[in-house]
Amino acid sequence: MTTLNLQGIGMTSQRTRDRLIQRLRERGIEDDAVLKVMRATPRHIFLDEALAHRAYEDSSLPIGFQQTLSQPYIVARMTELLLASGPKSRVLEVGTGSGYQTAILAQLVERVFSVERIRPLQEKARERLRHLRLHNVHLRHADGGMGWPQRGPFDAILSAAAPEVVPQDLLDQLDIGGRLVIPIGKQNGQQFLVVYDKTENGVVEQQIEPVTFVPLLGGVVA
Repeated sequence: MTTLNLQGIGMTSQRTRDRLIQRLRERGIEDDAVLKVMRATPRHIFLDEALAHRAYEDSSLPIGFQQTLSQPYIVARMTELLLASGPKSRVLEVGTGSGYQTAILAQLVERVFSVERIRPLQEKARERLRHLRLHNVHLRHADGGMGWPQRGPFDAILSAAAPEVVPQDLLDQLDIGGRLVIPIGKQNGQQFLVVYDKTENGVVEQQIEPVTFVPLLGGVVA
């Protein structure tokens, strides 16, 4: 990947992006900062060229290795939930994937620490983030379920893959006052987006809405 068209034409034009933002507003996304960043971020560069024309549909799309680029509504919703408890300085992302959610976060928080278990996806994401000049992102090739304990504690964690139960490793890496936003449940069963807030007295759980995510898998792919 050497040259990326950040502006877009036709089905990737700014007009098409604006229609997506309007749909997100209609679905209940209220955070203007999140919507502004999503409007400005060229989602089409996070897809293979054959799928770029579908980038501004409100749907998830394949990125290879049985992984997906999350639906824009879900990206907006998870980001909005993450920021709802206040400004964030150190955010852990579990599952870099294409790098799109990483790019959104990087424009809204001080620093992003993102873990990806599939190296080819991570390398593509690194190139895209470089093109966007997002230099506050730290990438690691590792088992995402373990987080990144050497860089913790974090004041927020976002997972782009669903474990069946919340990983204790991630809760342990949350600072007091921190927030974890994560899908929980079996892939072919019921999954819910869940928010965990870590307080002095323990962890408070809030179930948000049904979702569909790829499972959080262990191990790494070179």
